[in-house]
Amino acid sequence: MQKVPVSLWTLLAGMFIAPISIWIGQNHHLLPIQASAQAPLVDGFFNIMFTIAVALFLIVEGTIIIFLFVYRRRPGDNSDGTPVEGNLALEVFWTAIPTVIVIGLGIYSVNVYNQMGGLDFSHHPHSHVAMAAEMNDENNHDHQSLTTANIGIGASPQTQNKPADLVVDVKGMQFAWLFNYPETGILTGDLHVPLGADVQLNLSADDVIHSFWVPQFRLKQDAIPGVPTELRFVATKPGTYPVVCAELCGGYHGSMRTQVIVHTQEEFDNWLTQTQLAQQQENPQVIAINPANLSTSEFLDPYIQKMGISH
Repeated sequence: MQKVPVSLWTLLAGMFIAPISIWIGQNHHLLPIQASAQAPLVDGFFNIMFTIAVALFLIVEGTIIIFLFVYRRRPGDNSDGTPVEGNLALEVFWTAIPTVIVIGLGIYSVNVYNQMGGLDFSHHPHSHVAMAAEMNDENNHDHQSLTTANIGIGASPQTQNKPADLVVDVKGMQFAWLFNYPETGILTGDLHVPLGADVQLNLSADDVIHSFWVPQFRLKQDAIPGVPTELRFVATKPGTYPVVCAELCGGYHGSMRTQVIVHTQEEFDNWLTQTQLAQQQENPQVIAINPANLSTSEFLDPYIQKMGISH
């Protein structure tokens, strides 16, 4: 019986594995809904990585299963296995293929980052050196480096050199987020943005490093004490989405959560008007509650109620 060439087996395996990997990679439903213009870019990159991961899994695990069957020890066979001392062609193959994959993914990820608005440090007017020099120049009051971000996700190539439709100053502190709308003077504990608007968040932190993360937007950016950062996005789906601190920031880190509410333009305008009127009243409003200031029972009470446990 003539032996089937290895190249033919490889071709058949590729014809079997490729469509399965591509289908799973495009239909996995592992990610939350897309709610920003940046989300499809991230998902496209994730789908490619997941497709490659599925293919590698099938190849490795399939090879193990085949070898377990083909090269199993038969009853009565006490002979030694065939001695093998390296295979240069195989070693070059399994080194070259991952290298090409990693380099390709690296180039693709940089392209995605730039399309999302990754800041170009070499051309940005406020480099780290310039910012440090301006911070040390206490007598110069004209510089704005402390309020101008030079790290983060900024304008995309399509919106480069264009001002954002809405600017919000975001401050992270243990253990809450505060959102300040400088044009209207509104200060809230929730982020409200209009649908389809180019929104710029100027992030800062009072104490330790926090991380502003909206999973549905596929965007995450650190808020760093003393170093302004930026996050710019366009929301594409109305709704309410969680804002999570993704950087361990202390004992109550897990409770440092709020939400971003995406309105239609009309709803957003109404919210602006109503909130401005409410905050102009004499009675102060509670913008955010610091869990560290709560007693144990006060902190656990919302969770106990959700679990249906009576006191």
